[in-house]
Amino acid sequence: MRTRRAGPCFSVARIVWCVILVSTLWPAGGVSADAHRVFISSNGWHTGIVVAIADIPEERIPEAADFAGAVYLEFGWGNAEFYPTPDPGIGATLRAALPGPAVVHVAPLDAPPGEAFIDVEEIALLLSAGEFRRLIDYLHESFEREGERRVWPSARGLYRFSMFYPATGRFHLFNTCNTWTARGLAAAGLDIRTAGTQRAEDLMRQLRDLRTE
Repeated sequence: MRTRRAGPCFSVARIVWCVILVSTLWPAGGVSADAHRVFISSNGWHTGIVVAIADIPEERIPEAADFAGAVYLEFGWGNAEFYPTPDPGIGATLRAALPGPAVVHVAPLDAPPGEAFIDVEEIALLLSAGEFRRLIDYLHESFEREGERRVWPSARGLYRFSMFYPATGRFHLFNTCNTWTARGLAAAGLDIRTAGTQRAEDLMRQLRDLRTE
């Protein structure tokens, strides 16, 4: 198992690491044949969206071809200076609070995040075909391709074989990686509040409340 590095979404007071929790959202009436399971991962600091690579249409996220053999891809978003730097220092941390360019981090996983990492909370969501399509559209639009069919990695990622790619949007204190994740779920059609969602816990609390027994 891998230990997950804290991402660029920061609290001035402290970093809060969460305990492992696995929960699943099931639709009322059972599992539809065209439903797709996705995972939201959190280390208490940074959240990501995890999708089975076999479910991703090649034409929507052609960058997935860089991770042949992966079972899942985890997508994260963050500040282009802070996120890729192993030891960013106080200067980069303070600059990350101001509007700046962003990157998408894509990490190949061979298992769901709760199994692939030792220090994450995992929530599984079962999305309808329409919800899943809208989520994939959101991920597609998060890559800054500048009119090209695909974009190439801008830097090596945080984990083995993971990569950073240029991203759309501007990262700042009030538009964090967790805001980005929440916006993706809202775009898919889930009842998720994006305003005021800056911390990982702001999002994960909403997702726990969506869980059905």
